[in-house]
Parts: sequence; structure tokens; C-alpha cells
Amino acid sequence: MQIMVNGAVKHFDVGQLTVAQLLSELRFTGKRIAVECNGEIVPKSQYAQAMVQDGDTLEVVGAVGGG
Repeated sequence: MQIMVNGAVKHFDVGQLTVAQLLSELRFTGKRIAVECNGEIVPKSQYAQAMVQDGDTLEVVGAVGGG
């Protein structure tokens, strides 16, 4: 499976992944982030059910504190 994540092509040796599994693979687990898949925001409550497909484009954005 090939997915574009934050502008970089990533390859995975699986047929499907959930957003939660993808975030774990990319070591984003436990971080304050927002995920957009093909232009649509994925609610955090749906990370475990939302499937990522071959050719999808994801943006993963981290929260930054400060003023």
C-alpha cells in the first residue's frame, strides 16, 4: 500500500490500515494531532474505524502550544 503523508510517499506491506494503525506505525500515538484524509477531517473518535486505502493522501498536523 502506498500513501501520501504530509507530502511524502510512505509504503506499507499491508492491504489496509485504520487511521489509528497508521498513526501508530508513524509514531504519532499519544500526541495531540489532527488528521485529514483526502481533504476530509477524521474525527479522533473514528481513528480506530476509519480505513486508509492505497493512494490516499493524509495530512497529520500536531498542536503547538504557546501564545
